[in-house]
Amino acid sequence: MRSRTPDRLCAEAIDLARAAAEEAAAPGTVGEHVDAVADGDRVVTHLFECKEPGYRGWRWAVTVARASRAKHVTLDESVLLPGPDALLAPEWVPWSERLRPGDMGPGDLLPTEAEDLRLEPGISDGAEGVAADSTPVAPGVAELADAEDADVEPGSPAVQPDTTARGSIAATADELGMGRPRVLSRYGLHIAADRWEEAYGPKTAMAQAAPANCVSCGFLVPLAGSLRQAFGICANEFGPADGHVVSLGYGCGGHSEAAVMPKPPRPAPPVIDETVVDPLPLRPDPAGGSVEAAGPGEEFGHS
Repeated sequence: MRSRTPDRLCAEAIDLARAAAEEAAAPGTVGEHVDAVADGDRVVTHLFECKEPGYRGWRWAVTVARASRAKHVTLDESVLLPGPDALLAPEWVPWSERLRPGDMGPGDLLPTEAEDLRLEPGISDGAEGVAADSTPVAPGVAELADAEDADVEPGSPAVQPDTTARGSIAATADELGMGRPRVLSRYGLHIAADRWEEAYGPKTAMAQAAPANCVSCGFLVPLAGSLRQAFGICANEFGPADGHVVSLGYGCGGHSEAAVMPKPPRPAPPVIDETVVDPLPLRPDPAGGSVEAAGPGEEFGHS
């Protein structure tokens, strides 16, 4: 096994290594010699302290070497490397993992992955006459779709008319909310429902103190589709959830019927009966430790 002891001639070439580091670095930023590390046979890396502001803990690494049986040391490379306690930038994180709700601003674009689990194929195109899963259509529908296709003008979607012919397949799909290449999948619906439930659900502090739930509030705008059974949109401008999707079990003090709701019944005040004489103990019984009650004609302090 070859020794990792630094070669003597290479280890003594500190001046050569310092000159190379000073040539690569800014003036006055190369500090004291820190160490000499053997990288191989007759290959040594000299480490110098870096005094450059913003590079705390970094070191100039200059590698020197010599050929076999040669007495002349040559320079290999010089580079600035981080030391054990160097100040480093945080680990790079992909944008898809850094993105948080509310980060998007005007003009920002957020591309959606083709295999996004939150989405699933919808009706690809009204003129095709078939869904994205290639389900066969009823007889005669394909012919109607071909007839509609004859009226489609070539060009990008931006120059196409915004409206479709009334009663056409495309118009029917748009009316049903299916005229989109992709729609929310069951997984997408579930995670959206969990997110809304956590923000404006029945377990929040506001809902726990509310006089009633949103299901009976006049400011609730119901959603369409399957989420209609559990969520709606608050339309009370003074409510804490105005414009937000709220659970039907959510509630706040801005309920539309808060002013006319009956107050919870209050218990009657306690009644003190002052006509009954309660026996009071006067002195302990010397025999067994029991107390002796006062008689009808006895008073406190008199026998």
